[in-house]
Amino acid sequence: MTQEWDAGRLDSDLEGVAFDTLAVRAGQHRTPEGEHSDPLFFTSSYVFRTAADAAARFAGEVPGNVYSRYTNPTVRAFEERIAALEGAEQAVATSTGMSAILSTVMALCSAGDHVLVSQSVFGSTISLFEKYFKRFGVQVDYVPLTDLAGWDQAIKANTKLLFVESPSNPLAELVDIAALAEIAHAKGAQLVVDNCFSTPALQQPLKLGADIVVHSATKFIDGQGRCMGGVVAGRSEQMKEVVGFLRTAGPSLSPFNAWIFLKGLETLNLRMRAHCANAQALAEWLEQQDGIDKVHYAGLHSHPQHELAKQQMSGFGAVVSFEVKGGKEGAWRFIDATRLISITANLGDSKTTITHPGTTSHGRLSPQEREAAGIRDSLIRVAVGLEDVADLKADLARGLAAL
Repeated sequence: MTQEWDAGRLDSDLEGVAFDTLAVRAGQHRTPEGEHSDPLFFTSSYVFRTAADAAARFAGEVPGNVYSRYTNPTVRAFEERIAALEGAEQAVATSTGMSAILSTVMALCSAGDHVLVSQSVFGSTISLFEKYFKRFGVQVDYVPLTDLAGWDQAIKANTKLLFVESPSNPLAELVDIAALAEIAHAKGAQLVVDNCFSTPALQQPLKLGADIVVHSATKFIDGQGRCMGGVVAGRSEQMKEVVGFLRTAGPSLSPFNAWIFLKGLETLNLRMRAHCANAQALAEWLEQQDGIDKVHYAGLHSHPQHELAKQQMSGFGAVVSFEVKGGKEGAWRFIDATRLISITANLGDSKTTITHPGTTSHGRLSPQEREAAGIRDSLIRVAVGLEDVADLKADLARGLAAL
């Protein structure tokens, strides 16, 4: 959009509005066409009025679009909406959730810097740190997510970042984000929180003291399993570095995917409340069934951090994990006996999914790494969708009957 166009009343006044209003309207800047829905800008490049105009935009001296690798109006609308929902100064969209993590670390860390990572993170996140960041001189150590004293003791003089998922994948472990942020800041480090499982509808880590939030927008932000993307949010000074990495390396979000995510955000709060209600009902039901050794869900009173979850989250999320009798063989029989639920490792979909983490999402980890992360052979993860909960119980009952 050029500076000569003033949308005036066409754009919504969002001062002081609530979360649901931001989720529907934040980030939209209407064009001279006066469109009501978010427009989709399919263009790789942009034209300039003069050579001087082009030079000024490339130099960052005047605002405006330059090249869709790092500036696109549809992508920018998504970034501004996420920033509004997370309470961030700025957000930067990326091609996937993993590229959001990649961009954060590459933008903020150098060879010789130290990063502390929770043991309870997604398998690909561990692989990224172990196989690639270490190769380029970033030092990496792992700490049990819930052990605040362990985090404090593990921080070194060169520790740059603390990286956590809370709730974690797939065991729904939590860390006291406010307390961990204080520990990090006292020693000059920054706290990065993967907020994928909660979304800003259920948890806003920046308001609890975290410095940076990352998301796989592929999951609940989309909400229907349609496309891939990621986003990083935090202070503008940090995000400028992430934009710099994006501009050069190019793990960019496509405009079409950004448009899909904008549509997903419009119903985010409604969907997350429905996901949480179904997940709570299934977790309570599973806990009463023979053949189930343990259920992992922060909404259960049996969860060791249930009270913490109530303090820092407004809902307990959609992911329920449980351990069955019979080890891997029992878990596979359970999964194969279902007939409604989709066998897939993705999550955040309106359709319920079921997977065996030890041989899918965490399958590339060594047995020792899986053990450290609490990923047992008997563990099954269900990402609860929006179907009728009675039908989901009936399908899981088929799995129970196969044990």
